[in-house]
Amino acid sequence: MDMEIRCSVEVLVAILVVLVGSIVIKLFRDLIWKPYSFHKAYTRQGLRGPPYEILVGCMPEYRELLQEGETFFYWYGIQSRLYVAEPELIKEVLSNKFGQYEKQTPRPLVMALLGRGLVFVNGLRWVKHRRIVSPAFNIHNLKTLVKTMPSCTSSMLENWQEMVAQADSHGKEINVHNEFRALTADIISHTAFGSSYNEGREVFELQRELQEMAAEAERSVFIPGSQYIPTSRNRKAWKIDKRIKGTLNYIIQSRLQPSTTGRPHVSYGNDLLGIMMTANKKELCGNQKNLSMTIDEIMDECKTFFFAGHETTSNLLTWAVLLLAIYPEWQAVLRKEVISICGTDIPDADMLSRMKSMTMVLNETLRLYPPATLMIRKTYKELKLGRFMIPKGAALSFPILAVHHNEKFWGPDANMFKPERFAEGASKAAVHPNAFFPFSLGPRACVGQNFAMLESKSVIAMILQRLSFSVSPAYKHAPIAVLTLQPQHGMQIIFKSIEVET
Repeated sequence: MDMEIRCSVEVLVAILVVLVGSIVIKLFRDLIWKPYSFHKAYTRQGLRGPPYEILVGCMPEYRELLQEGETFFYWYGIQSRLYVAEPELIKEVLSNKFGQYEKQTPRPLVMALLGRGLVFVNGLRWVKHRRIVSPAFNIHNLKTLVKTMPSCTSSMLENWQEMVAQADSHGKEINVHNEFRALTADIISHTAFGSSYNEGREVFELQRELQEMAAEAERSVFIPGSQYIPTSRNRKAWKIDKRIKGTLNYIIQSRLQPSTTGRPHVSYGNDLLGIMMTANKKELCGNQKNLSMTIDEIMDECKTFFFAGHETTSNLLTWAVLLLAIYPEWQAVLRKEVISICGTDIPDADMLSRMKSMTMVLNETLRLYPPATLMIRKTYKELKLGRFMIPKGAALSFPILAVHHNEKFWGPDANMFKPERFAEGASKAAVHPNAFFPFSLGPRACVGQNFAMLESKSVIAMILQRLSFSVSPAYKHAPIAVLTLQPQHGMQIIFKSIEVET
């Protein structure tokens, strides 16, 4: 008996030694060896960067190197990042079609928020997802989806006009950031889920709660494995994620139910989910069934286009209205264009495509206030980028905001609002054709960018037909990057009624 106990204890001790040893080795590799090897690989090529100090950080050195605008490396916690702000090098990475530069896996809460959809998947899985999701955003389907946008916008504007009518001659102050968030959530609920609109709104409310938690987590130090500890925050996040998945699964399963005629579905609807499910069915019935998506993958894509579909557009609308409020001359230009093209009628997709000045203003807004301020890619093997050899597993940081404001590419007025830059198109707006990339570049460019632009044009056109606006004295300019670039204190705009002559 004593021998058995002794053997059991020895086995447990051996297991414990192996476990502790593996942890120590992993800590040594991640905390010491990998940072040392990256530092050595970069410095021997003449790249500058601060020393690795795990408990101190490198913010002062980072700011100093940032002012110089050259390629350098810095530390984000224990991760080494190579700062690349040259459009030619950025193009080389983002236009790569061989999967050599992968998306970095985000923190668990961000992954729960956005899902493992097009934004984060890599390799063949990305090819599969893109193949099935892309049809939902072709021009034919977008023209159909645009028809659902005006009813949502009209409802918001009727409420605004009522408030303006009750205000005095100074007009009515409205926090448009909150209004546009609610509007774009309403639009994406209709365009993504159609008849399942109420369930879509429920997903929005849950995602908004999860977004606040993810934004808070992004500002704190992440300890790998901590997402599995049943803390109060983790339990709350698990509960929200479970409810989101349950609601999305209900919506999808309701579409998969046999039709009342007993015949198999030919189409699952004309909304984004229906178009995606129809495309998926074609793959499932084809010769390569491995190119179809599972229910879980469809749910992840729903998370992705639901969050991206309202967050990106609401911020674009918010910043565009601010800039038009600051520059009334451009507000007048756009109003004249809108009235000349569609009068007081609701604009359709063809009308929106003819609004060239509107496109210029929205592009300039995206340049000054891009949805994301930076982009991260990782190398899956050692690669040559320009004159540099990039080690395997290196993280590359592309500062979208910094490139968009760089005088080297945009001239001495880089920080000014000048939509005329885009008069000849986005590729000729700057010195380098790829200095403008708010929706990324190459094969992984945002699949929904045309949807966002059409929606933004539709909403702004309908506002200009009814109201004029200016910046409220209560507005405090404080852009902040919380997953996306947004105003920290809201966006207070004063609206007044106008009479449009057609």
